[in-house]
Amino acid sequence: MPNFAIEVRDLTKRYGSTVAVDRLSFTVQPGTVTGFVGPNGAGKSTTMRVMLALDTPDGGEALIGDRRYRTFREPARTVGALLDAEAVHPGRRAADHLLWMARYNGIPRSRVGAVLEQVGLSSVARKRVGGFSLGMRQRLGIAGALLGDPPVLILDEPVNGLDPEGIAWIRGLLRSLAGEGRTVLMSSHLMGELQDTADHVVVIGRGRLLADTSVRELLDKVSNGRVEVRTKDRTRAIDVLSNAGATVAVIGTDTVTVTGMAAERVVAALTAGGVPFSGVGEHRASLEDVYMEMTREHTTFAAPADEPGAWA
Repeated sequence: MPNFAIEVRDLTKRYGSTVAVDRLSFTVQPGTVTGFVGPNGAGKSTTMRVMLALDTPDGGEALIGDRRYRTFREPARTVGALLDAEAVHPGRRAADHLLWMARYNGIPRSRVGAVLEQVGLSSVARKRVGGFSLGMRQRLGIAGALLGDPPVLILDEPVNGLDPEGIAWIRGLLRSLAGEGRTVLMSSHLMGELQDTADHVVVIGRGRLLADTSVRELLDKVSNGRVEVRTKDRTRAIDVLSNAGATVAVIGTDTVTVTGMAAERVVAALTAGGVPFSGVGEHRASLEDVYMEMTREHTTFAAPADEPGAWA
């Protein structure tokens, strides 16, 4: 498998007075699944569009294997992309859609049947796409991305619309493709899926880089030094631990996290204060926790948290 990294170098993209991507730099390595995450409006889709020469940057560049996308004579053989699963004519049959793609990109028609089978759509190959569910359209879009057997995959929200079985399937597919040495970049808002799928994560907010690290390192960094306490008297636990000098955060109806105090001291303080507790141990943050903490100040669209019934 050819070694094609994706390199984003000091990338900037503006739409009028709005800066969608602001001097962004990161690298996606072969042999890994890299999660590309950030709030709505963070610049993820814009960055992917620049990678695929669908938008022209105002500064910097995006390279695939040290080349710009537009320089590839048969790009589908190098880069497989899924940006919009709805971008298929509803009157076209699934197999015909892929056959058209194959002819346009100089790909053998035998690949059509192979990728339809790979994504589980062989039985509906002659069905018109207009009758497909969103999950089926996502599978068809992934089939199109795989058509040229490319070493690089760029997928925007590939699990959107998939049922639990479909999500488990694509998780296994992406890890298998990375295991073959391919470069896999996927954006997602389902942070739990990235935790189970991605090796590396790139987090952006308002077009700027917030993190570029392995999933394990990111979780370890956020989890480090936090103690999790389970108690039925959360209010008293917060008072006792706060008075002892710790920083306490609520994460559940009967669970708090404690920062700035070792587990042994937490146990001693709770015992001395007469606070009942059922468990004290190391807190392991989820990727969702990390994401919310990192992007809280970089969210473009959010309702005030203190309004009754507010949602974002």
